[in-house]
Amino acid sequence: MHGFEFLTADRLEDAGALLTEGSAAAAVIAGGTDLLGEIKQGTARPARLVSLQSIADMRSIRPNASDNSNPNPSPNASPNDGGMRIGAMATIADIAAHPVIRAQYAALAQACDSVATPQIRNVGTIGGNLCQKPRCWYYRSPLFDCRKKGGDNCFAIDGANKFHAIFDTAICPIAHPSDTAVALTALDARIALTSAHGRRTLPIGDFFTSPSVNVAAENALAPGEILAEVNIPAPAQNGASVFIKAKERQAMDFALASVALSVDIDSADMDGDGDGDTISGARMALGGVAPVPHRARAAENALIGRRIADVDAAQIGQIAVDGALPLSDNGYKVRLASGIVARAVRTLLRSAAQGA
Repeated sequence: MHGFEFLTADRLEDAGALLTEGSAAAAVIAGGTDLLGEIKQGTARPARLVSLQSIADMRSIRPNASDNSNPNPSPNASPNDGGMRIGAMATIADIAAHPVIRAQYAALAQACDSVATPQIRNVGTIGGNLCQKPRCWYYRSPLFDCRKKGGDNCFAIDGANKFHAIFDTAICPIAHPSDTAVALTALDARIALTSAHGRRTLPIGDFFTSPSVNVAAENALAPGEILAEVNIPAPAQNGASVFIKAKERQAMDFALASVALSVDIDSADMDGDGDGDTISGARMALGGVAPVPHRARAAENALIGRRIADVDAAQIGQIAVDGALPLSDNGYKVRLASGIVARAVRTLLRSAAQGA
């Protein structure tokens, strides 16, 4: 591991200044569970690390007085809930254990529960989880000068690609590693970024960057900019969500494929069995299958307007993977992703029909 300067910021404004002053290559360190590994591997070589550990407000998980995080709130939003604000330094374990998150944002709680091990969840932060680097072994190895590191070739396209993407594979078929990003995409979250020049908020879909747009970047963070907060809009009054992850090992593993699904239900049932309820809104995101969380918009559209009793979960699963272009060793991901989408649809709509 090469040497670096370690500085601690007491305020968010100070952190932004420390990142940009001088000519030293600087990086933010939160829990360090990913960055320190990159430094040891030689993939990252910052001359300065700026720690956010002393900024207490960045650890908060709190409700909004009113939901200003979403410019187009659901018409079915609960009047008693203005959404949640999660500081970027909140740990994965604290988010998973928060009673409001567990009660109203089940997909996020389930995604947090699925991350790595209890030890890592106790240290790793939501900001770090969203900003972590890809796990492609060619990118992580100092032996390969791949496109993401400034080289001319992607070795995964014709190489060992069992764990790589099946969507958007032409330039750099990395699979996005964050479980929480998938859940937050389905929950329509917004990401607050701050720097010495001010603050801006992006829809989560605009935060992540595909290699087809910029192969060297994973997100929209500008130099000196810090992910400060995650804003989740109020859930629909009859809304529900779920996250399901398939992995090779049952403990401490990244997703082979995952899905987060949130739905809004219009209840028009006369006999109380849930069959007459209609899906008025749906958001679906897939993980482990694309360089960014993959919105399955065709599957969403196939759900919206349907009565629960009329939904064919297997058909929705097939629609969700339409257009996939698997590589030589990962065709299994098409079937796997389709299957867990069908499972998520059945699980969520069964619960909705039962009034759970």
